[in-house]
Amino acid sequence: MEVVFRKYQGLGNDFLVVDDPALIAALGPAEARTLCDRHLGVGGDGVLLTGVREGRPFMRVINADGTTPQMCGNGVRCVALHLFEGGYVTDAPFDLDTDAGPHRVQVHAPGPVGDVEVWMRSPSLAPRDLPLTAEAPWRDEPIEVAGERLRVTAVSMGNPHAVTFDPVPRERVGPALEIDARFPERVNVGFVSNIRPGGFDLAVWERGVGFTQACGTGACAAAVAAVETGRAPRGEALRVVLPGGPLLITVGEPDAPVRMRGPAARVFDGVARV
Repeated sequence: MEVVFRKYQGLGNDFLVVDDPALIAALGPAEARTLCDRHLGVGGDGVLLTGVREGRPFMRVINADGTTPQMCGNGVRCVALHLFEGGYVTDAPFDLDTDAGPHRVQVHAPGPVGDVEVWMRSPSLAPRDLPLTAEAPWRDEPIEVAGERLRVTAVSMGNPHAVTFDPVPRERVGPALEIDARFPERVNVGFVSNIRPGGFDLAVWERGVGFTQACGTGACAAAVAAVETGRAPRGEALRVVLPGGPLLITVGEPDAPVRMRGPAARVFDGVARV
C-alpha cells in the first residue's frame, strides 16, 4: 500500500498527516508503527488522520507505537494548519472533532510557520476522568516510584497526565510512572523545572512514545497543575518552555477551556510504502 502524506511538526513534535479517505480506512496500528519508525520508515511521533466528515473537520491520532490516544495538542495545531492550507477551513475559528470531543481552533497567521490557537477541553482532576485508582484528586500527592519519592498532581486534558515539580531522575521515573498500576490506562509524565514569574520549563515523557520535543496537552496539564497547587496565577498566559520551544498556556476558571497558542509548520510531502 502506498501512503500519501504530509509531514508537519509543532515545536519538534513531528507527525505524518493523512487525509485520503481510502487510506484513513486502511491505516491501522501496524501501518503507523512502520511509517513512524525512524530507521525503517519515514519517522515521526505519530500519524494524524484528518479530513471533513459530514461537514465537520476531524482528527484521529495513532502514536508511533500503534496506540490511539484521545487527543494530541501539538497534533491539533498541525492538523489545523493542514486543513487551512488545503482550503478546508478559513482563518475564522472552527470546531475540530477529536476522540476527546470537539475543540475550537483558529489559525492566526498561516505561512511557513503557522501561529495556531486551540481552545482545549476543560481540565479535570477527578480520578475517574484520568482514570486514577484513588478516592480523591491528586494535588502534590506524595508517592514513591522507581525508588524515588516525589509529589504528583494528576490532570486529565482528555488524556491523562501526572505532573511533578520535584527534581527527580526523569529517565528512570518517566517510564516507571507511565505504567504505574494506579493509572490503568497508563499516563503521560510531566517534569516541571525553573518556575519563574510568567512561566516555567517542562519536559514530558509521553506514553507510548517516550520523551518528545514538545507535548501540547502536557503543557496544558502542567499549567493547570501549577495553578491548582498555587505556583502560578489563574487567568494569565504562562510561557511554557519545552525542549522544542515555547507555548503560551492560559488557565481560566475551572470549568473553562484551557487555551494553548503556538507554532506549526509543514516540513515536506511524500509517499511511503507499507
